[in-house]
Amino acid sequence: METKWLSADEREAWLGVFAVLELLPAALDAQLRRESELTRFEYYVLAMLSERPDRTLQMTGLAALSNATLPRLSHVVRRLSERGLVDKEPCPGDGRATNVRLTDAGWDKLRDAAPAHVATVRRHVIDALTSEQVEQLTQITQAMLASLDPDGAMKPPRPAS
Repeated sequence: METKWLSADEREAWLGVFAVLELLPAALDAQLRRESELTRFEYYVLAMLSERPDRTLQMTGLAALSNATLPRLSHVVRRLSERGLVDKEPCPGDGRATNVRLTDAGWDKLRDAAPAHVATVRRHVIDALTSEQVEQLTQITQAMLASLDPDGAMKPPRPAS
């Protein structure tokens, strides 16, 4: 099979995506660690729990939303639990499953961390774009996710409006 090489425009687009994938996570992690003593992944776990009506989610569901293996997620949940930010509980409907619940301390930590995190997201992503580009970015990421995550496992619930 012959390789279909990238055109000059495609190469430029890909190298831009590559650079963003390298630089943005580091910028977000640095801000969260410095100001909130959280990693980007820990923040994401707390945020996903906060969006649930009872702030609780089964470990398998949380793993799917965060694209984490259960061992990695278990390690992070253990660390968050040791800090009092989440509780692990047996799942009432399935004795083999474990639920993770955001504690009041975890909610407070997330609420305190959110303004600076959102400001960082705004500075590096949203405010760098026009409103039209934000709409285009949504369409672009949805198209890419259709290929990368066809089952929509990482699609977070939409906040109530």
